[in-house]
Amino acid sequence: MSSQTLTYAGGAEDIIARWMKRRRPFQMEGESIDPAQDLSALAARLRPDTPAPPQGKHGTFALKSSMIAPEFAGRSELAFLTARLIALLRRAEPPAGAAPLFRRLWAEHSAHLLSQLDLRWQVSSAMTFADHGTAGPEQSLGASLKMLFGLIKLYEFERLFTGSLPQEPHRFGKRSSAALPLAMDPYSLNHGGLDLALLAPLYQQAEAAPVLKPLALSLLHALNAEEGTIFRRLAIMKDRRAKSRKQKENPE
Repeated sequence: MSSQTLTYAGGAEDIIARWMKRRRPFQMEGESIDPAQDLSALAARLRPDTPAPPQGKHGTFALKSSMIAPEFAGRSELAFLTARLIALLRRAEPPAGAAPLFRRLWAEHSAHLLSQLDLRWQVSSAMTFADHGTAGPEQSLGASLKMLFGLIKLYEFERLFTGSLPQEPHRFGKRSSAALPLAMDPYSLNHGGLDLALLAPLYQQAEAAPVLKPLALSLLHALNAEEGTIFRRLAIMKDRRAKSRKQKENPE
């Protein structure tokens, strides 16, 4: 197979190299992470309503922290710490105390964090469990959530280029006759259950991952309530198809 036929011409080596380039460690410049710090005190303390402008040298954790800070104006220091830890843990070679502290945040203060973090940071938190949760059900659930929400983001972003609103289901008359990629069978609007097969196991996995469970269930509920995703649009299309079939079978 020639390189011209590949989406990523360099294959696995190129994909990994480009990914690792984005994961260069932050320069800590004397900053440290204390996994034993008083989290309750941080939960009770609010950030200033007007944060200072970004400061610090390029590539430093100080600059990254100051860039995140405006999002947490008026929110708790614990929520801000969570975001800073996520930023650290996305990079290679994070400080040794970062992962234990991140997991401790969710083990001890999940209700507080769910009230303080918006959905973007909740998704980022769930994704962080994929690499930094405990081995077993916790990392497995984190990895599943990371793949699910990552692909939703890619698909929903690309779909915007159709000009259709996220809440707008496709019309039946405009369906292309092209085959699906990778020789996949088409999804059946009449009997398909792939959506359930993707989502149902996540609820089951959450029962075996108590630290991640509150966050996972919060995100799955938010996904279920969201009107602008492929899951809601397919549900609407399936309902319309079922009503159409019923009318044809039982005309008045």
